[in-house]
Amino acid sequence: MLTIGLTGGIGTGKSEVTRLLEALGASVIYADRIGHEAYKHPSPIWQEVVNAFGKGILGSDGEIDRKKLGSLVFSDPGAMEKLNAIMHPKMAEIIDDKISQFRNAGAEMVVVEAALLLEAGWDSMVDEVWLVHAPKEAIVERLKVRSHLSEGEVEDRMRSQLSYEESSRLAQVVIHNTGDLSELRSKVESAWISRTKGKVS
Repeated sequence: MLTIGLTGGIGTGKSEVTRLLEALGASVIYADRIGHEAYKHPSPIWQEVVNAFGKGILGSDGEIDRKKLGSLVFSDPGAMEKLNAIMHPKMAEIIDDKISQFRNAGAEMVVVEAALLLEAGWDSMVDEVWLVHAPKEAIVERLKVRSHLSEGEVEDRMRSQLSYEESSRLAQVVIHNTGDLSELRSKVESAWISRTKGKVS
């Protein structure tokens, strides 16, 4: 079984690449969904995060409001470090367990989609790292429309991740998302063929 860690900065098009890989037959583990589940009340993680950051991060339903938490941690590296120290070890356990489940089920390829794959050290759990990259201008415009973030908020989120220069040195495959969906599909299919040849049976 080949395990790919798919990563990239916010707004680069990771989710679209994941969907394309899934259409090609890959099984997918979404780190973001694992994080969402871990945050839910009344989990131990929920309690730890509330203890660390206070009840001001809660919504009216008692759940952690990710927008409130995000505005807190993305502007404060110390707060981000504190949150990651709570979240990353538990998420790593869950991801590792899911990889094992797919292996035992006979999956041929598993993709772990994780924005913080490299920052969290989860690349040690995968065979290859695939990085999705897009021009900064395209990212800013995409996030203004999709997530209603200001340019400053986008900058804060980009600063919380490794730079392209740093992350590209750790990746076996870099997919440049600079065109339309058809062009992206072609790049993903080419990478799939070149990297899976002889590795997936």
